[in-house]
Amino acid sequence: MYKTIDASRIQISQLMLPSNANFGGKIHGGYILNLMDQIAFACASKHSGSYCVTASVDTVDFISPIEVGELVTMKASVNYVGKSSMVVGIRVESENIQNGDKKHCNSSYFTMVAKNDNGRATEVPGLILNDKTEVKRFLKALKRIKTKRQRQSEFNSTSFSLQNYLKELEGYRVKVELPENY
Repeated sequence: MYKTIDASRIQISQLMLPSNANFGGKIHGGYILNLMDQIAFACASKHSGSYCVTASVDTVDFISPIEVGELVTMKASVNYVGKSSMVVGIRVESENIQNGDKKHCNSSYFTMVAKNDNGRATEVPGLILNDKTEVKRFLKALKRIKTKRQRQSEFNSTSFSLQNYLKELEGYRVKVELPENY
């Protein structure tokens, strides 16, 4: 079974209240992440028809602060599907409701996994990609997955040698002071 991306696309809007602000007077990033997790769940569950859990969050970019009194809109779509996993792309925008100014505030990718009634991963429908943007998003998700696996393999390998990497730290604001027999 295959579904279009439009079939599970979700959009929510919420007014930002003073109770959502941090000590700097801006909307707390953790609050925004909580909303993003909720919309990722809704989008993934709608696509899969199953209960879904968050497996990972990738590339959380806070671009612009959100002010108290702004209307925040989150748009989510399934950008990639594996066997039981889905990557949900989320775009966060805020709008000054008094003057209509809008800004892109945040983008992120949530990997969600569909679960059956026994709590085991369950297969999700495939995706029908029907425009250039959807194809690009799927390809970008593939690239992020591949890069993550390569990084994990490289640094979790039993043959990993710190000595092979120390030269790469030159030019960074770091001082390596390891014990002699490390």
